[in-house]
Amino acid sequence: MAEKTFREYTPDQGKEYALSRLDYHPKLYDTIINHHKSTGGQLNALLDVGCGPGNVAAALSKHFTQTTGLDPSEGMIKTARAISGKNGAIRFEVSTAEDLGSNSSSSGGGGAGGGVSPPIIADASIDLITAATAAHWFDMPSFWRAAARVLKPGGTVAIWGSGNMRVDPGTPNAGAIQARIDQFEEEIRPYFLLGNFLTRDLYRDLGLPWSVEPAVEGFEEGDFWRKDYETTEEFLAVGAPMVDLKAFERMLGTMSPVTRWREDHPGAEGTEGDVVRKFRRDLERLLRESGVEGGQERLKGSAQGFLLVVKRK
Repeated sequence: MAEKTFREYTPDQGKEYALSRLDYHPKLYDTIINHHKSTGGQLNALLDVGCGPGNVAAALSKHFTQTTGLDPSEGMIKTARAISGKNGAIRFEVSTAEDLGSNSSSSGGGGAGGGVSPPIIADASIDLITAATAAHWFDMPSFWRAAARVLKPGGTVAIWGSGNMRVDPGTPNAGAIQARIDQFEEEIRPYFLLGNFLTRDLYRDLGLPWSVEPAVEGFEEGDFWRKDYETTEEFLAVGAPMVDLKAFERMLGTMSPVTRWREDHPGAEGTEGDVVRKFRRDLERLLRESGVEGGQERLKGSAQGFLLVVKRK
């Protein structure tokens, strides 16, 4: 299930991703930290896997002595370093979820005397592993084996994401707008990969240590915890609940199926023939038909969030 779209992101694409994607609500972060601590987890070392531009690593770093973000995309890592890398408590390195730093050493150079540096992540050194809207691109058996290696006893893996877009029922012309959202999903569906379908199914089929083949030892199935968020619960970031359609268009442009659609339709991006631009224009029309003034078209959306927590023995 190796993902290439985000892996090939340039620093400019990483910056656009960071600017366009919504962060997560502080209460989600609190839920993760509180569950981690209440089940014996310590707060020394955090590892954020598939960190992208580093939003989650930066948000959670205040709880930990050391924070490391890993991503297979050099463009994403360059963006993360530019945004948050000046914080001495956070470092960002290129590595995959399947290796978790075992095949790489820090970009800071060799060890003392010019020798080989140790791996980025030492065995049994991590208290909490996080993966935000990323695990659907992992080779899960390999990821769980790597996680078992780097986690301390009693450590935690927290994985989360969100499913289909849902418009707030209070939005003018909400029924027609939701129908157009569903149509947009169908238009880009030919560009879905297996990982995209996993998110739409809310990770219900995501491989867990005891369900992958072969099963990975070292995790407590009895301590597994899943939380499904209602669309009214606080999952995405605090902020203005209404999103203008220009920002909405930018956010949709960071979706991997949209990136693949644009690769298949060179020259369409930024034009009226672009799949996202057409979607935006239809939403503008539907809002204006309900009495919204031109230039004031905004949406209030929601997400079907979910959180999976696995404990190391």
